[in-house]
Amino acid sequence: MIDDCVHCGFCLPSCPTYELWGEEMDSPRGRIHLMETGLDGEPLSESMVEHFDNCLGCMACVTACPSGVQYGPLINRTRAQVERNHRRELGQRLLRRLIFGLFPHPRRLRALRGPLALYQRSGLSELLRRTGLTDGLPASLRTMEELAPPVRSTPRIPERVPARGRRRAVVGMLTGCVQHAFFPEVNTATARVLASEGCEVLVPRGQGCCGALSEHTGREREAVAFAKRVVDTFTTAEVDYVVVNSAGCGSTLKEYARLLADEGEYAAAAASLAERVRDVAELVAELGPVAERHRLELTVAYHDACHLSHGQGIRSQPRELLRSVPGLEVREIERGEICCGSAGVYNLLRPEPAAELGELKAGNVRATGAELLVTANPGCAMQIAAALRRRGERMPVAHTVQVLDAAVRGLPAETLLGHRAPAGS
Repeated sequence: MIDDCVHCGFCLPSCPTYELWGEEMDSPRGRIHLMETGLDGEPLSESMVEHFDNCLGCMACVTACPSGVQYGPLINRTRAQVERNHRRELGQRLLRRLIFGLFPHPRRLRALRGPLALYQRSGLSELLRRTGLTDGLPASLRTMEELAPPVRSTPRIPERVPARGRRRAVVGMLTGCVQHAFFPEVNTATARVLASEGCEVLVPRGQGCCGALSEHTGREREAVAFAKRVVDTFTTAEVDYVVVNSAGCGSTLKEYARLLADEGEYAAAAASLAERVRDVAELVAELGPVAERHRLELTVAYHDACHLSHGQGIRSQPRELLRSVPGLEVREIERGEICCGSAGVYNLLRPEPAAELGELKAGNVRATGAELLVTANPGCAMQIAAALRRRGERMPVAHTVQVLDAAVRGLPAETLLGHRAPAGS
């Protein structure tokens, strides 16, 4: 795979870290050169690891590459080598232990909802920011505090949501970790939209992490363990498709055949599951929408989540679905292919460059003049919203499926601009 790279440089303008620093070793072809020296026996030095850590894994270089270089598997395997063979300094080890002891565990995240809601509604969060006390926190912890979304209560989705009208497919829905804990309204909207499009939706209980965060940071064995549990969950569910509404999760599930290739009896089941994975916008477009869309007088800026556009090649489907809503105008974001800086847990591990990229993205989003930002990944939503707040601006953010849900249900645009849709079926 390394030999596929001809070092042509087409990847350079698409790379976020090359955009920031202009350093060859912080470009895709530069990192591939470092991988090659590693295979040739060069020791894994601190500087080499730093260049690999600087990579967001956004896959924009894959879209730009004319030679078909498989940069995704290359950087993931390289990071696995780093995790196996490089001992990080104590602070980084503790930070990673905190992150991976929390974010891939839905129940632990759910347990945070109560304290976080109290912190937000008491006004303490605003007070600490105004007084500058949060400025004294380590950068990664300060970023966690900034990213935290408002905690809202949403009705629990039943295990089975029947199709409306003629049943066209039976789908299993992955509820996710961060999505399930902090954006449950997105899951609710997903189930409603799928049901309105003739899908019977099964939501298996006890779902765990899909392994995306672990896979993208080189924690290979942990990712494999998480993936096996997901395979077990959805293999027994007997569904036509597995629907995902989080770009990073969908990208990883579609790679299960590779991730579990050496896992004995799981290999065939993982390959079968991967073939049936669909992003929610991808599936609705594939089936052909049948539910009536009511008018929404709204201008939206659509942000391409990297693992949806570059990782899965899904770009036209969300835009087509949004443009199918009467009265809705989709505006493009300048240099939309550049990552917002979220990239899984990159903004926690590398908060400074992530914040720079967030500022660039926030400026370009605001320049569209749109009323609402629409994206398909919880990390992107939190990252761009936080960057906008730092600029002293407020802009509502919604998932693609929430816009479709509002159009199908005939809700006014104000329900999206106010961040909240009324409860109900």
